Amino acid sequence: MKTWFEQLIQDGYAILCGVLSPMEVDAACADSARAFAEQSASASLLTSKAGAAYGARNLLEIWPEVVAFMRIPALAGPLVKILGPQGGLVRGLYFDKPPGATWSLPWHRDLTIAVQRHGPLGHFKKPTLKAGVPHVEAPPDLLARMVTARIHLDSMTPSNGPLAVLPGSHRLDATDCRDAVTLQCAAGDVLLMRPLLSHSSIESAAHCAEHRRIVHLEFGPSPELPDGYAWHSFYRLPNNVGSR
Repeated sequence: MKTWFEQLIQDGYAILCGVLSPMEVDAACADSARAFAEQSASASLLTSKAGAAYGARNLLEIWPEVVAFMRIPALAGPLVKILGPQGGLVRGLYFDKPPGATWSLPWHRDLTIAVQRHGPLGHFKKPTLKAGVPHVEAPPDLLARMVTARIHLDSMTPSNGPLAVLPGSHRLDATDCRDAVTLQCAAGDVLLMRPLLSHSSIESAAHCAEHRRIVHLEFGPSPELPDGYAWHSFYRLPNNVGSR
């Protein structure tokens, strides 16, 4: 049986079970709701007609306490093992599929990063602004060294719009991708995935009453970027945890 690290290398994703306790999940749900209520007029927050938050950009700014997740030993240890001692948190997003406001995403890879300002094009391309923050498409060799931690605040089930992935599609040659796998996670689990892993998300089932709240945290391998670019945010991983 493969370890989580072996699966991440081979398949591009791995699930860490029970990183957050039920009490920590409940606290995170309450904290996020409070932060989003305080930021209800922010351009970073996406809300349904009923006022439910179904997405947020610039999460590290509108909910700063989210940085504490990367210091939980059960997550910090694996992140240090993957990225090394120079790695850090570089961007945060939030996703939900609230009852009555579901959505889907086609197959795609996560290619953009948030930067302080646009610069010369070469390694980086396709400059955009997202909720007022400069973004660029990053080179494959950088994306291949990054990792995303998707922290589940609800169980991800067949009913509430789960994530599907193409195992092996994260590799730069991507010559031996396998059939799509639909993932399931319990509340408190963390899905680690490489940004280049091809993934999609379907709508929740009709009349589904479940949320599917995800804290999506992206991590880079070092504080430095080429061509004079700089991460929009960079929070260094803790250096006092073991890598298991």
